[in-house]
This record gives sequence, structure tokens and C-alpha cells, in this order.
Amino acid sequence: MSPSSPPGRPRRRPRPALLAAGAAVAGLLLAGLPAAVSHAADQESCRPDGLYETPGVDVPYCSVYDSAGREKMGPDHQRRVIGYFTGWRTGKDGKPAYLASDIPWDKVTHINYAFAHVDSADRISVGADGPTNAATGMTWPGVAGAEMDPDLPYKGHFNLLNKFKKQHPNVKTLISVGGWAETGGYFGDDGTRVDSGGFYSMATNADGSVNQTGIDTFADSAVDFIRTYGFNGVDIDYEYPTSMKDAGNPLDWSLANSRRAGLVKGYAALMRTLRQRLDRAGAADGRHYLLSVAAPSSGYLLRGMETFQVQKYLDYVNIMSYDLHGAWNEYVGPNASLFDDGKDAELAAAGVYSTSQYGGIGYLNTDWAYHYFRGSMPAGRINIGLPYYTRGFKNVTGGTNGLWGKAPSTSCPAGSGLTKCGDGAVGIDNLWHDLDTDGKEAPAGSNPMWHAKNLEKGIVGDYVTRYGFPADTELTGTYVREYDSTLVAPWLWNAQKKVFLSTEDEQSVDAKADYVVDHGIGGTMVWELAGDYAWNAAKGQYEPGSTLTTAMYEKFKSASPYGAKRSTVDLPSQALDIDVDFGQFPLGDSNYPISPKLTITNNTSVTLPGGTEFRFDYGTSAPGNAKDQSGWGTTVIRSDHTGDNVGGLKGDYHRVSLKLPSWQMLAPGASTQVDFVYYLPVSTPSNWTVTFGGRTYALAGDLTRGTTVVDPGQATPTPTPTATSSASPTPTSTPSGSATPTPTGSATPTASPGPTGSCTAAAWDSAAVYTGGDTVSHQGHTWKAKWWTTGEEPGTTGEWGVWQDLGAC
Repeated sequence: MSPSSPPGRPRRRPRPALLAAGAAVAGLLLAGLPAAVSHAADQESCRPDGLYETPGVDVPYCSVYDSAGREKMGPDHQRRVIGYFTGWRTGKDGKPAYLASDIPWDKVTHINYAFAHVDSADRISVGADGPTNAATGMTWPGVAGAEMDPDLPYKGHFNLLNKFKKQHPNVKTLISVGGWAETGGYFGDDGTRVDSGGFYSMATNADGSVNQTGIDTFADSAVDFIRTYGFNGVDIDYEYPTSMKDAGNPLDWSLANSRRAGLVKGYAALMRTLRQRLDRAGAADGRHYLLSVAAPSSGYLLRGMETFQVQKYLDYVNIMSYDLHGAWNEYVGPNASLFDDGKDAELAAAGVYSTSQYGGIGYLNTDWAYHYFRGSMPAGRINIGLPYYTRGFKNVTGGTNGLWGKAPSTSCPAGSGLTKCGDGAVGIDNLWHDLDTDGKEAPAGSNPMWHAKNLEKGIVGDYVTRYGFPADTELTGTYVREYDSTLVAPWLWNAQKKVFLSTEDEQSVDAKADYVVDHGIGGTMVWELAGDYAWNAAKGQYEPGSTLTTAMYEKFKSASPYGAKRSTVDLPSQALDIDVDFGQFPLGDSNYPISPKLTITNNTSVTLPGGTEFRFDYGTSAPGNAKDQSGWGTTVIRSDHTGDNVGGLKGDYHRVSLKLPSWQMLAPGASTQVDFVYYLPVSTPSNWTVTFGGRTYALAGDLTRGTTVVDPGQATPTPTPTATSSASPTPTSTPSGSATPTPTGSATPTASPGPTGSCTAAAWDSAAVYTGGDTVSHQGHTWKAKWWTTGEEPGTTGEWGVWQDLGAC
């Protein structure tokens, strides 16, 4: 498997401290938030599929979502464009500024302010207030567009964000908490790091138990904070709550490693508590508050996050589908390729392509990460990440123009925790560099994309003097742009210097935007807006701009609505309270193969008999070879993808069947366990059904739109599918996340079968697939399918619809 996690995103240097939240100012300037929505509205009709709702709270979903559960972002924004806006590019240090006035407000849908942190009292904070505080106190006299809004009681970035939100009311802002440098600590007012423990100690006690007191304190302060400063929600950038040893910032290892066994539970408790606090605040304020996370994309990190159980609490997940290759090891590859090509040198060295249990599936690419999360979420609640920065190596040997070559080094940055690493690019090829703990340049090949474009064109921009280079700096060698269409990855290759810089440009961004549209994905997330570029003809150089963001906007503005439904087939409309949980995961590197225990708890009033069948979907991020070791006869009955994933995974799900052994019953309140095994990470298995007594039900824990929790003795659920129809594959050419995703209001109710009398055709089954000429009985009539169909109820499709009425039977 991969080595420990990479040093994360670029640019995590100490910076002027930011303001502490303090007490909320009741009702103060909720600038840019949508108008309050009447609690009399049917809010459940707007709840996104699979999103947890705090019990007893009338959450005002319709303030943010439409009747299909899709986010309302303005008529020309069918998909999200989320941009991280950092607080430290103020221009006060002599380097180019990037202020709220530089944001392309008409092209984005959400802005995440980076970063707030968890302070020593477990509260959200941006540091002590004052005129040097970039978030709330700083001003920029004489800078056009940076004039303060005098109606707001604070200055700084927060003032400007709310000023522009008034002009662009469809844009939402979130406060992002954490990041690479401030997950396990924070920068004090003097710019030095305070090793407070951050997320690690706030959410998890030293003995690995959940720190609910710290979580409650943080969640309450977060609600106060967003009310005070006019944010639409909270984005958690916890890097990383994984059981993999030495993951995350090396400065945090001494504390994080001792708590690994409890980090996932603490993370889940944190997100559940935040969701509940935000729901209650939203109900009081008449507006739904958003909750999102920045999630890792590497299969290595995700392997230690169990099944990412927090997905149900999130409005959406932002995948950090970058930092997939970099100078934390010797393997030279793209920062953020869209697909695998079967040649990844790091994966090959780990035996991923040659070990049959992996199925040849490469897990260091955006498509794999998307399908990981798609296993538990609708496509529209997922956003893929794009980097507006480079990563790169020097002294590269082998490969094709550097790609899949090697660049080993034993001279690793101080504080990196590494004794063996890659030879990262430096100097003019590392403009956005961090400093190591000795204050020296950390080699990483990290540059804004506008600087990379100048390197590509052989231009030395006039800004280089502000980064410490002389005005007469000359470039060595030629930076030739290369592009791999299988990977969807551009890079610059300097053959003379043996420098490899992984980039993004219009071609790769257009391809990724097409991918988002074609798969029904919610949109994109960008780290960070200040790295985008534009051509300055007067100066003859590239500078900060909005070329790539505009390209995404143009692709998305007339796209079809995103995929709002998790399941690719209709599920029963009635659900039972049967709890299913994958737990007791072995920790870290002991967790291979991945072998949790599946616990099934019967919370209904009836006994489940032997032979009761459970079915569920898991994502194609893992091969279709899951099994159990408990005699339950686990069988993969449908696979939307087989084989390797070169060029992308072809479908979303594998469907699994397992049955309660014939000799075993599950009484009300009782639990049973199954030893499960699979070989690559998957997020929480979903789309559950349970069948017994000739009836099929959904499970309440899936939180599927349109389902009603019932008592089995009083329900009229879906008839049990026949063996033939239940195993029919779902055509992979029309997944629910396709370019024309099926509109989903409430899920289509499944009608009770009518009296069959002398009907001889099999009863219609909402989950079955029918082709032209198939006949069914339904509501006392025989019906014939005119063409392929699934989930369309006979008698509801009209004269010109798929079902022809052959008369009463």
C-alpha cells in the first residue's frame, strides 16, 4: 500500500493569527443568507436523499433545496463550483494579494474561507481581534473593490465576503476549520504554532473514547460563529481521522498515533453533533445551514476510515482528489489524474496490479475516489476536487518524459517525519513553497498555476522579485507541456533539469467538467482560487485570474440537473427499523484484507425467520469479490463493473445477497454478527432491502426519500422479487448519475398487489427489469411491456406508455 499520507495541500505557513469567535450576536447580519422559509412548508419534500434529519426538528430544507432535493444555486448554476479562499494572501507580506474583490463571484456557487481552527478551549477561532487580523480587522486602503462595508461591525475578509454576497445572493459561504497545518494545533497571535491537539483531542480522549464535552463546546461555538459572521454553514477539514499510523501532519503524530483506535468514532460523533446543532439553529432561524467536509481521496487513508460513516450528516462531501503523487515518496506521477492507466509506479511497486484480490483496480485517481463516495451517496452530494497548484520533482530518472519515473532522496525536509522521500523541485520551480521546521525551503514543486503557465511559455514574470528572485533571473532549459489522455493529466517536463511539474489547464479542466456532467456529479471544489490564471497582454505574462473557473462555469451553466437519487433502482416505499452496522475494524495496517463485523439488530416487533434475505449495494471502488466467513452464503448477485479500472470504473454498485441461516431466528431486540471480508475500501453500504414472509422492505437507516417506517404486521410492502428478475443487471449505460439523471421527488410508492384471481402472469415487481413482450399481473389486470422498463407501475404510464393493458384476469 501507499506510504503514510502526503504533506497535504501547499501553503500552510504561519500567518497573522485570526479572530476568536466569541459570543454570537443574536440576529446580527446574516448577510447573503436565503430568506426565512415558513415552517408550515413540507420540508421533508426538499430533504436530499440519504441526509440525516435531527429527530423532532422541523429542518427548513426548502430554504436551500428544491422539491427533488437538489440545491438551489441560481438559474445558471446547475452544478457547484466551490472555491477555497485563503485568509493569508493579504499582500501585506509583499507577495501578490488575493482578496474577496478578486473572486469571480458570478462563476462560483460557494466559497470556503480557509481557515479557522480549534483553539485550546475547544472552540472555533480565527485568533485575537485587532487591526492585523486578516479575517476581522485588516483593511486595504486604496485598493479598488476592497472598501469596507460600513454597516458591518467587523472589517477584514469577513466584511468583504458579506459585502459581495449582498451583490451575489445565490453564492453561499462556509467557514472551513482545520487544514493541514491546523488540524492538530493552530498558529498563535505571534505566528508560532500551538500544539493544542486540535481536532484530535477535541473529539477523542487520550484513552480513545469520544470526547463529547469537547465536541459539544466546539459545535455550540460553531453555531455562534456562523450567526455572528454571516456564514451559510461549516466545512470541516480534519486531516485525518484515520487509523493508519503516521497519517496527517508529522507535527501531530505524537498525539494522533496514540488515539488512532478512537479517531473514527470521535469523527462520527463530531459530525453527528454538528448536524444536530446546525439543524436546531436552522429551525430557529428559518434557514438550513450547510455541513460539508474535505475528505481524502487516497485509498490508503480511506482504508483506515472504516466505511466513512459520517456521510449521512453531510449536505455534500468535497473530495480532495489531489495530492495523489508528490515528493513525500520517490514515485513521479500526476497530482490529480482523473483516471488510472494501469501503469502507476507506486501502485505497481505495492503489488496492486498483480495481486488478484485487488482486481487490478488502481486507487490513486479522481474516478476511483468518486466511486468510493458514490457507494453511499447520490452523485449530486459529491464534489470532486481540482488543484490550482502544481506538485513536482527534480532529478527524475526513467519514465516517459518523467511520468512514472523515480526521484528518490534521503535529504527530507526537517519536521517531515520522513527518512526516505522524493526529490522535490525547488527554487523557480517551487514558488509557493512552505518552510520546514528549520526555516528552510521545503522541496515540493508547488506553484500557482499562473506561474506554471509562465514557465511553460518561457516567461519570467515581474513578480519573481517578490518571491526573492533577482530581476534578471533566467530560466534553465525548456518546460514542455505533455498530456496523457488516458489519465487526463497535463504536466511540464524540463529535460535539461529533469524537472517534472504536474499541472492543470483548460484541456484537463474541460475533461473533468465533462466527467462531472456525464456522471450527474454535484460539481467541483477548487484548492485554491488564488492559483487560477489569466493572460495580461500589457505585461506579456500570466497573472492570477479566473480562466479555469470560467471554463467550469461555462460547462455547468446549461447542464442537466445533477443526480439526486442514491439507488439505481426503485426501493420499497415501506421500511423496517432493522439496524445494520459495519464495525470492529482491525486498525491501520492490520486491516488487510478489510475484515469488519456486520452487526444486524432487529428493532421490529416480529421475529425474523431463518432464510430472511438481506441485500445491499457497495461501491465499485472495491472489486466484486466480497464474502463472509460466517456461513451466510454471501453472494454478489450483480456487478456494475468487472476487471481493472483503466479509463474509469463503468458503474456504481455491486449488489450483495446474504441470508440468515436456516437454523437461526432473530427475535425482536436481538442482534447477530457476520464476519465480512473485502479488499479495497468502500463507503457505507447502502440501498438495503430485507425479505421474509414473501415481502420485501427497505431499511429505515438508509434515510431514503419517500420511505415510511412501518410495523411488519401492518405493512403492505413490495412482493418478493422472483429469482430471475431480481438478478437482472442494471444497464450500466444509464446509471442514476448519468448526464440525464432521473428526476426524484419523493421515491415512487410501490403499490400493494391487487387480487390476482385467475391471473397467471407473475406479479409486477418494482425492482425487476422487464423487456418488450414480458407480461405481469397487477391490480387484477394483465399487462405487457412494450420495451425495456424498470420501476414504472402498470396503470400509471398512460395509453402511450410502456405498459399495455391486456384486460382483467
